[in-house]
Amino acid sequence: MDVSTVTDSLAADYRTLTEQVGLVDRSERGKLALTGGEAKEFLHGQVSQDIESLTPGHGAYAAFLTHKGKMLGDLRVLDLGDELWLDTERASLQALFDTIRRAKIGYAVELHKRTLQQGLISVVGSPPIDPGPDEHDNARGEVGGVPVVAVRTDVGVDLICDAERIGELRAALGLPEVDAEVLRVEAGRPRYGIDLDESVIPQEAGLNARAVSFTKGCYVGQETVARLHYKGKPNRHLRGLRLSEPVPTGTPLVLGEREVGRVGSVVDSPRFGTIALALVRREAAPGDELAAGDATATVVELPFA
Repeated sequence: MDVSTVTDSLAADYRTLTEQVGLVDRSERGKLALTGGEAKEFLHGQVSQDIESLTPGHGAYAAFLTHKGKMLGDLRVLDLGDELWLDTERASLQALFDTIRRAKIGYAVELHKRTLQQGLISVVGSPPIDPGPDEHDNARGEVGGVPVVAVRTDVGVDLICDAERIGELRAALGLPEVDAEVLRVEAGRPRYGIDLDESVIPQEAGLNARAVSFTKGCYVGQETVARLHYKGKPNRHLRGLRLSEPVPTGTPLVLGEREVGRVGSVVDSPRFGTIALALVRREAAPGDELAAGDATATVVELPFA
């Protein structure tokens, strides 16, 4: 399917999300696949989301955790019919690979490396293929003669293809490069390796609604996640920051005399100025002003947009 076949209604929908229309090459993301008759059952017990209920053409966002409920990483799971396709931040790829390799013993599951074999282009704005209305919906198709798997995202569509055909796909799309990090931060979506690390429980990062099923049954780290959700209060929350000037990621955030967090992702937003994400202690409430090096940081609720 050629880019020119995009419907006017789809284009309009995505232009209301963002004035940017373009692409981002995200081929560096870690990619794996699982095949075998017990692939869903196996992965269901390893991650925080309901995987067994997935049907071909759909997907889910999930976290994989330590036994104490701390995040080793996050991932997207796509049911492509003949396999479960997984992608994750490159920073968490090795942990995901090792987790699956160790835990799959005794299951009818095969693990396949795809990081170097497959490329990934994110289209922001008008999508060349409509894989479905919901995030993670996916469908096979073609763009400019290049076979792709198209995946619905919050700002457009991801296109997965053979790595050696990424150049052809980019040429067929004919779109400029855009900075999708600005859109991500505006939407309040944290990134593992920058905003999240192995000290974080999903609820602290505001990920329960997106990444956690509380009806699926047992999985690694469930006890801590469920106990905090039903009976506890997280010590930290993911917040937005409005900064008086740019500061480096990792800059301490100070309220009074106490450090209450560190700056995560920082971007210059055309709509909101210099903004950032940060995990801050719960005493740093929306509206509070924090010191961030020589800058000031006002705490705000997410999302910015």
